[in-house]
Amino acid sequence: MSQPTAPVTAAARRPVIAESGTTRGRRARIALRTLQVVLALFYAFASSLPKLIAHPSAVDSFDKMGWGSTGMYVIGALELAGGIALLIPVLQSVAAVALSGLMVGAFIVQLTVFDGENAATPLILIVPLVLIAWARRRHNADLLRLVGLRA
Repeated sequence: MSQPTAPVTAAARRPVIAESGTTRGRRARIALRTLQVVLALFYAFASSLPKLIAHPSAVDSFDKMGWGSTGMYVIGALELAGGIALLIPVLQSVAAVALSGLMVGAFIVQLTVFDGENAATPLILIVPLVLIAWARRRHNADLLRLVGLRA
């Protein structure tokens, strides 16, 4: 004897991705990861590389600030480290917060030293960094566990 089949509802036809969420949630995770990769590439290459190879434009900017080559190399190294850390799951939230702090400093420098010439750029970069820091905040507990601060 065959069993009667229940009618298929719209909710039952909707594809479910794994156990963690819907197709919409999966798309959001992919979009966030793509944003992280784009920002990581930006910080690793477009932002830190000119500083680390002492490109003349970077040298001139840091000389005008009075920070010289030491400041240029330090900022370049911090940007490179932040860009790499954006790609490491346990570090991505902390990296986004740290890079946001660098961008606040860059904004202040743009206003005070360079008369606001490119002051909007750091502010524009802060928006996706804050989004990443908030969306990936659950990884902070994993990081704390790794460094032995909390179980």
